[in-house]
Amino acid sequence: MKRDMDLIREILLEIEKLPPNTETGEFPIEGWKPEEINYHIRLLCQAGYVDAISVAAMGDDEWIVRSLTWNGHEFLEASRNQTLWNKAKALVAEKGSGLTLEVLKAALIKVSLSQISL
Repeated sequence: MKRDMDLIREILLEIEKLPPNTETGEFPIEGWKPEEINYHIRLLCQAGYVDAISVAAMGDDEWIVRSLTWNGHEFLEASRNQTLWNKAKALVAEKGSGLTLEVLKAALIKVSLSQISL
């Protein structure tokens, strides 16, 4: 399965909406299959962006998400604005770099800083 940064962002936005101390395995995101969502939650957990528990059974890839981590909050804050998100993705594509979380986060910070006049 291919990693999709737009889905990663959507999952982080959904997790942020959870009330405190809520655990959930349900993230219906329009246009995405549950197995795609679960795969990306696993990736986010591996990257340290979410606190989640695997509840896989018989080959299923299912997760219960507890919360965002500090890194998850930082990435989400940098990517919250849709316009800046699109600009950052375009900047990375323009430079021919791979769309990794770290490269995308750096691009988001660069685009965000360009919006601030000090």
